[in-house]
Amino acid sequence: MLGVDVLERSGFSAIKGKRIGLLTHAAGVNRRGESTVDVLRRAPGVRLVALFAPEHGLYGTGEAGKNLLDSVDSRTGLPVYSLYGKSKDRKPTKMMLAGLDALVIDLQDIGVRSYTFSSAMLYAMESCFQNNVEVIVLDRPNPLGGLKVDGPPMDKTLMSYVGAFRVPYVHGLTIGELARLAAATPGALAEPEAVRLKGRLTVVPMQGWRRSMRWPDTGLKFVPTSPFVQDFFACVGYAMTGLGCEIGGFTHGNASTRPFVAFRGKTSEQLQKELEALKLPGLVFVRTSPPVAGRKPSTEVQIEVANWAAWQPTDLSFYMMRLACRWNAQNPFATAPADKISMFNKLTGSETWYASLSHDGARVNVEGFLADWRQQARVFQQQSRRFWLYPE
Repeated sequence: MLGVDVLERSGFSAIKGKRIGLLTHAAGVNRRGESTVDVLRRAPGVRLVALFAPEHGLYGTGEAGKNLLDSVDSRTGLPVYSLYGKSKDRKPTKMMLAGLDALVIDLQDIGVRSYTFSSAMLYAMESCFQNNVEVIVLDRPNPLGGLKVDGPPMDKTLMSYVGAFRVPYVHGLTIGELARLAAATPGALAEPEAVRLKGRLTVVPMQGWRRSMRWPDTGLKFVPTSPFVQDFFACVGYAMTGLGCEIGGFTHGNASTRPFVAFRGKTSEQLQKELEALKLPGLVFVRTSPPVAGRKPSTEVQIEVANWAAWQPTDLSFYMMRLACRWNAQNPFATAPADKISMFNKLTGSETWYASLSHDGARVNVEGFLADWRQQARVFQQQSRRFWLYPE
């Protein structure tokens, strides 16, 4: 049972008698596939008066990185406030929150730090705490499960909307657990500590979810969270290749093939040979030629996870970066435009990594960095247990 299902079964006790806003998107549905918007609109004793939308919009069709305007939802007639609009701070304003007793947040995250729905939640929490509006998070599964923690932590100097939490790149927490971490951790919010301490947070947990569950284990239908994340395997691929395709010439599969799971670089034969030589735990690399409407067939390398227990989600991206340096006459990370470098650093979260990569990328000690990050990830996971809502 998802958080919204538990809320409904309780008779909507957490929101009864309140005027509420709802921050959600197309993947915000109950276990029967009904939109949380509709569930709350029919809830007895509850007044849903405003909708709030993250990146990609209320219906998940907006392009990545494209600002969206406030609007009126044609289906419900409710105002829709875009939290990914022209305002650079991406927070609900005092005007947007006026008259609300609580903001309900029902966002399906994918378990990867740079995916912006957790940032939308955090920024909304900050504004609500500042304006004395209660925050109620309806919890949802982490598609990658709650036991995989991997990748570089976030340097404080690089924090941004694509890195709002100081957690490993794959963090192993649900969105409700991330909210608990933010509300309990000094300095986690951009607002003064007094604001964090007076903030009101309620997390409605799931029932029946365990940390060992990946999305297919839940029995739930996966609703696309964004145009390129259409299924569980895109979540897996996002964690594995998203960083590796930022700079260096690799491209991941488009929406007609397998986003983030299939990718290209030089010839598919060369790419497969190089990747297999890495002997990455749990991964198999297969050359495929999927049909793509309107284009000539081309061969790409598809990644398959053959052993989930051995799988280390982010390793592949960092080996891809070293390979890109070996395959290019000039170091692509040293010669990239300043805006590309800035975004790359915000996504990876490590200034030390970029310094080493840009200095001598073809010989950068990937193995040493990965070993160090794994140790830090183990420490984080142990420390984060106090925010866990679910057993292993």
